[in-house]
Amino acid sequence: MDPSPPHLESHQEPLTDVFPRLGESSKWEVTHAESESFATAGHLAPLELLSEAQVDGLRQRLSAIGDSLGELGASLYEIEAAWRERPDETVLHFLGAWRVDELFHDLIFHPGATVPAAQLLGVERLRFWHDQVFWKPAHHPGVVPWHQDWSYWSRTTPQRHITVYIALDDMDEENGCLQVVPGSHLWGPLPAVEFGGAMEQLHAHLSEAQREAFAPVTVPLRAGQASVHHSGMIHGSLANRSGRPRRGIVLNYMCAQTKCADGESPLLAGSQPIEAGGLVEGPFFPLVYERPR
Repeated sequence: MDPSPPHLESHQEPLTDVFPRLGESSKWEVTHAESESFATAGHLAPLELLSEAQVDGLRQRLSAIGDSLGELGASLYEIEAAWRERPDETVLHFLGAWRVDELFHDLIFHPGATVPAAQLLGVERLRFWHDQVFWKPAHHPGVVPWHQDWSYWSRTTPQRHITVYIALDDMDEENGCLQVVPGSHLWGPLPAVEFGGAMEQLHAHLSEAQREAFAPVTVPLRAGQASVHHSGMIHGSLANRSGRPRRGIVLNYMCAQTKCADGESPLLAGSQPIEAGGLVEGPFFPLVYERPR
């Protein structure tokens, strides 16, 4: 792989002109009705984000990263351990592509992601938390179990995080698109589940009322579209039964005042340690949006 040198976190602004710059923020804002819907449901889709050429470019870069996963080592934050052990059963999931590729790096600054994320969080300054890639090959049995994103992020505080999910392939029920449980972001924090485990692990931690209200809906997306969900939203995805791949990029953001709640180890592998109570900032957590005055 040679799309760009690793450790691009030292660059706190876009390196290419592939994606639009902020400019007039109102172009990217969601409507009042969409904001109200998000507050109630915890989810909003679809957002038009990427052109066909931009999708193709990211697919090519992702293929290069995939071919070099064994060589990237510490340049990524994490490669899912269950996938390393059982790649034929577990979805490929890794964190940190923005550190090793210019296009993935620049994508985190895309105003089509940052403006709605800041608006729906109700903040004037937005900070990047981390990225993720979920890759389901054709006819792959791997699932992403029902979970809340926040259950893996409680070492930060407060809970003011948001997730933007970007489709690199057309996604539907057949190839295991994202599914969400509307309103579940109001249920409060739930325990983390094992990524490589069974789809229904979370059910053991739900109340009877929550199990009765558990009504997932699919989130079909065309390649280049995105969805946004609250950090407490229960979501997951089933196996890819199709002959098509299902590749998605996830951008996780947080309010700019987020602090470290547990300073015993770095929040992300390879990042700089932050003491408990310290602001989560620095090259690994850049400011990606500030509302124009």
